[in-house]
Amino acid sequence: MPAHTPTTHALVLAAGRGERMRPLTDHTPKPLLPVRGKPLIVWHLEALAAAGVRQVVINTAWLEDTIPAALGDGSRWGLQITYSMEGRDHGGALETAGGIAKALPLLGEAFWLVAGDIYAPSFRFDASAAADFARSDALAHLWLVPNPPYHPQGDFGIAANGLGLDGPGPDGQRWTYSSLALVRAELCRAVPVGQKAALGPLLFDGIRQQRISVSRFDGPWHNVGTPEQLAELH
Repeated sequence: MPAHTPTTHALVLAAGRGERMRPLTDHTPKPLLPVRGKPLIVWHLEALAAAGVRQVVINTAWLEDTIPAALGDGSRWGLQITYSMEGRDHGGALETAGGIAKALPLLGEAFWLVAGDIYAPSFRFDASAAADFARSDALAHLWLVPNPPYHPQGDFGIAANGLGLDGPGPDGQRWTYSSLALVRAELCRAVPVGQKAALGPLLFDGIRQQRISVSRFDGPWHNVGTPEQLAELH
């Protein structure tokens, strides 16, 4: 297997301001807020390490010096953490696709992608799923979850062959993108480094090309977006 594989590389998104989490995020980046005894982002780092991932890139912007100060080089989890510093280099967060594009030189051709502000304690960064993805020609594989109350319309349908749809699937439903994915560098390679760019349009383009595969994730999942949602988890 090539040296750069999804089983050894991951990008954790941690650059956002977390406006809806204010005032908690006025002094603490959202991924460092504690949930059930440890920072949100640490749940991901532990799960990645347990799955055999060794190289983790974390993108930063808001209060970005606090994240390396808190997590260090990753050695306490058996990881090597590198930081993609959007605030220092570009004056602020570059959104999801822009953040991926900036981080690509630090990643392999395919890698895990996870948002640092979600809580999914039973999700497994499964090495066999990563290997299957690496052998495919998909631009991304997305895990979808049942629609939360604040996003009832969902994002993508699930086709009978496991591809993503930009409308309802055979079950008549759209599902919500969980911010857990496997991604191929090709998906964001055309985004100029330093340019803000959203991921959604690229995913919909990939769906129209029939190069986005999807799976359901039925375990506990929370997008920790507000102080009330954080309080519920406690």
